Amino acid sequence: MSFFVDSVIMITSQVLFFGFGWLFFMRQLFKDYEVRQYVVQVVFSITFAFSCTMFELIIFEILGVLSSTSRYFHWKLNLYVILLVLIFVVPFYIGYFVVSNIRLLQRQRLLFSCVVWFTFMYFFWKLGDPFPILSPKHGILSIEQLISRVGVIGVTLMALLSGFGAVNCPYTYMSYFLRNVTDSDILALERRLLQTMDMIVSKKKRIAMTRRQMYQRGEEQNKQTGFWGMIKSVTSSPSGSETDLFVLQQEVDALEELSRQLFLETVDLQATKERIEYSKTFQGKYFNFLGYFFSIYCVWKIFMATINIVFDRVGKTDPVTRGIEITVNYLGIQFDVKFWSQHISFILVGIIIVTSIRGLLITLTKFFYAISSSKSSNVIVLVLAQIMGMYFVSSVLLMRMSMPLEYRTIVTEVLGELQFNFYHRWFDVIFLVSALSSILFLYLAHKQAPEKHMSL
Repeated sequence: MSFFVDSVIMITSQVLFFGFGWLFFMRQLFKDYEVRQYVVQVVFSITFAFSCTMFELIIFEILGVLSSTSRYFHWKLNLYVILLVLIFVVPFYIGYFVVSNIRLLQRQRLLFSCVVWFTFMYFFWKLGDPFPILSPKHGILSIEQLISRVGVIGVTLMALLSGFGAVNCPYTYMSYFLRNVTDSDILALERRLLQTMDMIVSKKKRIAMTRRQMYQRGEEQNKQTGFWGMIKSVTSSPSGSETDLFVLQQEVDALEELSRQLFLETVDLQATKERIEYSKTFQGKYFNFLGYFFSIYCVWKIFMATINIVFDRVGKTDPVTRGIEITVNYLGIQFDVKFWSQHISFILVGIIIVTSIRGLLITLTKFFYAISSSKSSNVIVLVLAQIMGMYFVSSVLLMRMSMPLEYRTIVTEVLGELQFNFYHRWFDVIFLVSALSSILFLYLAHKQAPEKHMSL
């Protein structure tokens, strides 16, 4: 009876997650498109539902909701379904819709879809060769073989996004990095833009007048008849009108390119001025404070990642328990570490889960709007579903370290005998590379912006 009730709770939550994924698909991703493939919508919603269910099961582990046997069963079921979707269903349909967009392959699209899927499986399987992610005793069809490879891709993606976010967040929030923009700067740039537009209009008028003169001259030549008229039309050298027309067109093209640059720079200055005014408000000062906090966090995270890489170090205790133990020992007070670490870990994991889901959905929406079209939208949604599923599976692998030791048991049993330490080291390596590359990129972009403004 207890197992039945637990299953009803899990199925109800999965239906709710599925409905949320369905609404997100309809209201955000595909709100501007009339043609919808329901199989794409179903696959995306299933991936979202089972990804969120894994996070739900982590919270249930900490709170002790459901019986241990029920949690273990639903962990296994959830992992098998999400791996089936990520490795078999989504790659096949990506290949199917890619082939469907190629006219020459449409008649044999099922065959070529299978070829694309087998190609994906080959590279997916070869991905595990360079990495020490498994014990040699695992069989070829074991769950460890699949989840270990998904983990490598997902952890790499997580580390890249985390490294860029850790650097870009303080750069975006802090008013220290804002350029000093005044109204006179904007007015001067707008005057240059208007002058350029006037020059474009003037030169286009000259082009129109030149073409009209050439047309009238051609009409007059056509009216000349007889033998001498034919000789004159053949032997007369072309006038300079065509050369002038070519030169004018080149000048117009150059001025139009300059006007586009001036317009973009004007918009950029307007946005920067609005950010400066926003930074003076209470909310702007709050985000400025957050920027300083995240900059300290970024420096600390880069430092710790470097220490972990150099000394090949992986933490054995979750951060919450370790932090409480250090505080209690330093202050010398009586404190129930186990009780409070459970509740604080629950709050911390909940914050990580909510921010991870929200941040990833925002990123996916921006990415979809940036590159989607009516033909490629189905393929892009499936690729985003693949990224989302791998991202969340990898989050479970890494979030395991944030849980107290007594709550990791079922998670560790379900995931199998993976080399968990490798994933944490790999995350540190990719995070460090991503963060340092982002610092270099933002430094060059920030340095180039004033130079560009001065040159214009």
